[in-house]
Amino acid sequence: MEKKVILSGMRPTGRLHVGHYVGALENWIALQNDYRNYHLIADYHVLTTNLDTSSIYQDSLEMLIDWLAAGLDPEKSPMFRQSQVKEHCELQLIFSMLITVNRLERNPTLKDQIRDLEIENLVYGHLGYPVLQSADILLYKGQVVPVGEDQVPHIEITRELARRFNHTYGQVFPEPEPLLTKTPRLIGLDGNAKMSKSLGNTIFLSDTKEEIKLKLRKAVTDTQKLRKGDPGRPEVCVVFSYHQKFNPDEVLEISRDCSTGKLGCVDCKLKCTGKIDSFLKPIYEKRKELETNNALLIEILNDGETKARGIAGDTMAQVRDAMKIG
Repeated sequence: MEKKVILSGMRPTGRLHVGHYVGALENWIALQNDYRNYHLIADYHVLTTNLDTSSIYQDSLEMLIDWLAAGLDPEKSPMFRQSQVKEHCELQLIFSMLITVNRLERNPTLKDQIRDLEIENLVYGHLGYPVLQSADILLYKGQVVPVGEDQVPHIEITRELARRFNHTYGQVFPEPEPLLTKTPRLIGLDGNAKMSKSLGNTIFLSDTKEEIKLKLRKAVTDTQKLRKGDPGRPEVCVVFSYHQKFNPDEVLEISRDCSTGKLGCVDCKLKCTGKIDSFLKPIYEKRKELETNNALLIEILNDGETKARGIAGDTMAQVRDAMKIG
């Protein structure tokens, strides 16, 4: 049975944090043996919220290093930059003729971004970024898209565009299905709903043990637990949520000792530091090797981009043939 195709991507904003790992990267690694995976460095998507392109190339390399260090295999999962495959823009242009402005404005994720980023003047490219995302997926005939629940509306737009093209011109594209990630979003160190570099509440995959220790020292715990003997509420503690991910074997013990006041926050944070460091150490060491091997990184990108161009070119040939413009 032929493996189904997955297209996944991230915007290159530099080094990745454990929130990226838990929310997406860990899932990608698990899926790469069972699916044909393609991984997109979505550098054009950066432009929707930031026009400064001076660091995009270096940020792309930093993200690639984290992908590889975490366990993505370029032999199984070609990795490539969106900007180096011109067909992404060509298909986006065609798809943009198949969807209305009103439909794009109803996208709930866009509404959330406008609110969260306090955007007053929405640019055309930001309004239409789900169209580019649809082109990214369908260019490689993506059948499955691993996403969080907040991204499901984008996949529905992709499905609509696939149906609209197929109905108008002929069957070319599959209608991809969302594959919901099992792991919930990792809470930020400050108790914010998510980790974000802009909020400064992250633990990077590249952090040393000392850096993790300093960050966890400031992490939000139970505000009612003021000293070691006070009973705590693990369910409201950010550090306990990290134990649940990185220290599952001791979760019941930590919950009990925190609740009874036996375990203080300082010791709890030190224990969590050790567990996160042990989890990240193989990634950290692999990352150090890759940082000094720029030639290998460029080779991996060149190979991935060559493969991507071949597939994208074949898809666009089918699109032009269906449209009678080839």
